[in-house]
Amino acid sequence: QVQLVESGGGLVQPGGSLRLSCVASVSIIDISAMGWYRQAPGKQRELVAIIPTGGRTNYADSVKGRFTISRENAKNTVYLQMNDLKPEDTAVYYCYLRWGPRGYWGQGTQVTVSS
Repeated sequence: QVQLVESGGGLVQPGGSLRLSCVASVSIIDISAMGWYRQAPGKQRELVAIIPTGGRTNYADSVKGRFTISRENAKNTVYLQMNDLKPEDTAVYYCYLRWGPRGYWGQGTQVTVSS
């Protein structure tokens, strides 16, 4: 099984920044894509950002210009840099990895944006 370990969540004020990290137990060179989803209270899980191997990054419209996804292959890690955070960004953020036809999820990390 593929294991995904997430970190970096926390409580920040509006306008603040956080960087989420997701470390995979496999070489991310060999996978199809990695990304981040989030689930806010009372809402469905939604795509935040995804970075396919050798492909174009994709962001939700609500985070474009504020969030940046990146990969550090040597550390088998995907990051989500979140700037200018807004209260509506409050959610549990989940790392996602796709390897061929299979998808894997991290345990989630809480991000709370509140003054």
